[in-house]
Amino acid sequence: MKATAKIRAAFPPWVMGGLLVNLATFTWATNVILGRWLRESIGPFTLSALRFALAVLCFGALLRARPPAERRPGRDLPLLLAMALTGVALFAPTLYGGLRETTAVNATLINGLGPLITGLLAALLIREPFSARQGIAALLGLIGVGIVISGGSPTFWRSLRGQGGDLMVLAALTLWGLYSVLGRRVMARRSALSATALSMALALPMLIPAALIEQRFLPLRGGPEVALAVLYIGIAPTVLGFLAWNAGVRRLGPGGAMMFYNTLPLYGALLGHFLLREPLGLAHLIGGALILGAGLWAAASPPARTPRAERNDKPGYAS
Repeated sequence: MKATAKIRAAFPPWVMGGLLVNLATFTWATNVILGRWLRESIGPFTLSALRFALAVLCFGALLRARPPAERRPGRDLPLLLAMALTGVALFAPTLYGGLRETTAVNATLINGLGPLITGLLAALLIREPFSARQGIAALLGLIGVGIVISGGSPTFWRSLRGQGGDLMVLAALTLWGLYSVLGRRVMARRSALSATALSMALALPMLIPAALIEQRFLPLRGGPEVALAVLYIGIAPTVLGFLAWNAGVRRLGPGGAMMFYNTLPLYGALLGHFLLREPLGLAHLIGGALILGAGLWAAASPPARTPRAERNDKPGYAS
């Protein structure tokens, strides 16, 4: 207890909050890097099923200390099933499928559009405020994504062949936006830990059969290094990243935490360039600057009034 008090005294809440949120975005960036690296060894559905099976075991252990109501879907079952479908069963395989066809650099830069996509979906589906600044930022972010996807070549738009991976990553972000909007509704009544754990558990019956079918076409290959990578993905980005993000949100608030979210594309682009030797050209720099700048500008806008029922531990954006 004394050691914890000393740590709290040495690190003000905003410093510790910033460190925790950056830890979360860094682990999520490594998920993209490893997803790209594993593309020849494991299929998207197989990787997703193994990842979330490991995470469910970890979250299940954490939920044992929670009240019984937190461990049961109850009346939230329809929304939790929708979260399971969008944010787990479809999101992860779509992301990993996209990483088979595009670079980790492209994927992480495009991921910078995630907060704006979620904000737009929240405005359309649950009527959350969406300011003019956010609208302009969304447009700038879309331009940035277009530059990243096209590589700065005007001839790209004559044909989308060969760019399916980038579009799949964009589709995955849209699925995650839907998951986040659904999560805001669910977590008006339960904790983020409960909503995340239950949505992952409900997705496993969808993912496991798909993974077994996938094995006929994309059999699992590789040795201990593949097993270690899958173990890391199941624990660090999925469990540690989630816990670090929400601990950061408790210290900074959702708006303050989102100021740091777009470090994810930065970490991912740098890791992809230095670890996977992927190209990082002028188009990436220009497009990435637009995406990152637009996201930070939107996050810095005056916060809208938060509904009373909405908790501070609502889900963030993940990979």
